[in-house]
Parts: sequence; structure tokens; C-alpha cells
Amino acid sequence: MLADYGMTSKILLIHCDNTWAIDTTKNHVHHTRTKHIEIRHHFIRELVEGKLVEIHYIDTEKQLADIFTKPLDINTFSNLQIALGNCEH
Repeated sequence: MLADYGMTSKILLIHCDNTWAIDTTKNHVHHTRTKHIEIRHHFIRELVEGKLVEIHYIDTEKQLADIFTKPLDINTFSNLQIALGNCEH
């Protein structure tokens, strides 16, 4: 998409805490178990194969996106807020 706007970028790094999702993007053996997966997920697999996207594992406790997508207890919320640099220690 960036190329459509005349922008270039290096490999996009995605942090994911779901090992099954990471394995699915890297291994075609799971086809019989993943035939129900939507087209967008196969698109990600193609991007990984084309070396345009890399998916790296990150511990669930360090998954910064959770602050935007999940209800969290106050301690987890505060830790992620600090990690984002959104407040002081």
C-alpha cells in the first residue's frame, strides 16, 4: 500500500503473542486445519513468504496492542501505559 503512495519501506515487523498464528504463516502443512481461515490471513502468509512482513513472537505481558483492544486489570494497564511512554513511572 505504501508503494501506491510513492513511499518505500523496509520489512514490516509485526509482534504477535499467538504462536499458532505465527506457525500458520510460516508452515503450509496446516492447510487441512486452516481451510476455513479468511482470505486476509492467506494474504499475510503471502507477505511473509515474499519477505515483505516478518512476524515475531512477543510475550503476552509485553503486547502493547492489548491496551487498545482488551479490558485489562489496573496493574497490566498501568504497565502497558508506562511501556508506551504515555505516563511517568
